[in-house]
Amino acid sequence: MTSLDYARMFRLDGRHAVVVGCGGIGAEIAAGLAAQGARVSCLDKDEAVAVAVRDRLSRNESDGEAGTGDGDGTGGAGHAAYPVDVRAEGALARVAEELGDVDVLVLTAAMNVRKRLLDYTGEEFDRVVGLNLRATFDAARAFAPRMVERGTGSVVVLTSIRAVTVEPGQGVYAATKAGAMQLVRTLAAELGPDGVRVNAVAPGVVETPLTQQIRDDAEWGRAYAEKSALGRWARPEEIVGAVCWLASDAASFVTGSQVMVDGGWTAVDGRFTPPT
Repeated sequence: MTSLDYARMFRLDGRHAVVVGCGGIGAEIAAGLAAQGARVSCLDKDEAVAVAVRDRLSRNESDGEAGTGDGDGTGGAGHAAYPVDVRAEGALARVAEELGDVDVLVLTAAMNVRKRLLDYTGEEFDRVVGLNLRATFDAARAFAPRMVERGTGSVVVLTSIRAVTVEPGQGVYAATKAGAMQLVRTLAAELGPDGVRVNAVAPGVVETPLTQQIRDDAEWGRAYAEKSALGRWARPEEIVGAVCWLASDAASFVTGSQVMVDGGWTAVDGRFTPPT
């Protein structure tokens, strides 16, 4: 007999999930984790964003649209919101201490300054690296030790197709995402013996407010859509399934992996389909 309950292996009932970065894709990930029964703490630099996502999760549960985890009574299943600037020294460590035991940690916060490398300033470089790479390092140091002590936990880092493929103007962003993936692999190796799994989800191009400028350029938006095998952009909710899977017992033997959720972008060779 298997020890895994197939009927519930994707459920997160009774687990505490922390989502760092709750705008756009992060908001949908928080909703997906809550729908599987997790109690979600929403962390974002913009307090209004974190509060809005927390309130959305609580409303969903009041309307019977989400699972029911073991909450503490603070709205819905005890979902919470915290304003956190992850680039501030010690900020993540302080929140981690306040939150206590965390079963699932999802890191989505990132930024890009789209410029060719020779046009980059040192300040811009430091800003992108500080959020995309240093904050991943700091979040692991803040939350993983208690996971190690308890012998269980799942960390999911959002990387990008830019971790493996690049274009002009994406160099620093791509370098941080490739670096984040190497942190994921190293953490998986170092924390695996203690029962903590660390993985990444790499989205392709996703319809979010941050990509609106690209989509507003018809030629540019179409070119990105046609680059994938599915011929379109992703919707934010289409990233959620991979994250929830990695957070759950269904992925109990998955660590150190990067799941590509890119519509086949990295699988196909260019935009032109030759006659066959």
